[in-house]
Amino acid sequence: MSKRIAIVTGASKGIGKAIVERFVADGHLTILVDIDEVEGQRLAESLGENATFFKCDISKKHEAQALNDHVKNTYGKIDVLVNNAGIIRDNVIWKMPEEDFDLVVDVNLKGTWMMCKIFGALMREQQFGRIVNISSRAWLGNRGQSNYSASKAGVIGLTRVLALELGKYGVYVNAIAPGLINTPLTQKLPENVQEKLIQAQPTKTMGEPSDIANAVAFLSDEKTQFITGQTLYVDGGKSIGAGL
Repeated sequence: MSKRIAIVTGASKGIGKAIVERFVADGHLTILVDIDEVEGQRLAESLGENATFFKCDISKKHEAQALNDHVKNTYGKIDVLVNNAGIIRDNVIWKMPEEDFDLVVDVNLKGTWMMCKIFGALMREQQFGRIVNISSRAWLGNRGQSNYSASKAGVIGLTRVLALELGKYGVYVNAIAPGLINTPLTQKLPENVQEKLIQAQPTKTMGEPSDIANAVAFLSDEKTQFITGQTLYVDGGKSIGAGL
């Protein structure tokens, strides 16, 4: 196929939605992957013929493999994989149920690993591909996020290893670490909390999902060469300053 084929997980809302919209605008045939069938299907239909939806829980091997079979049988290749799907279950460690640790790591880290394992193998066979893993500035540490921060730190470690393993096959693997982004989840925070977080930013602003989409578009572009194993912070400079 002449069109580039892209997969975006966690595609139905927030950052994932912005990435999908950017890819479709750039002419990529984009597969929206999510567990929310209603929102995912609705978004795909609204974006036209260059967007399709596939329901998949990336933490389940058989569902990820079914997605791979669908892509191979339908398109015969994959150009770009964006691992954006993730969840949070925040609590201080002495109050955090073990189940909440397991669930976050299963989706955020193991699910990303599973997608990279399956589609990285296909890209290796093709001798080309781009993988962009969405980590988080939280990998540096956030109170109440021992599960989330650990999972996102793991994503960065995974990215570096895959860059070493896949580089000679023409597959480039990078990570993006978003900071405070204006998503539905952030919008649910009390106004005074939002303002406190904004004031902790060097830019005194909150990022937009489109800021992440722009970074993903850069790292996944065919013209972007000789960059792999890197973590690009899109966080208004917060990663270089002290925490709250």
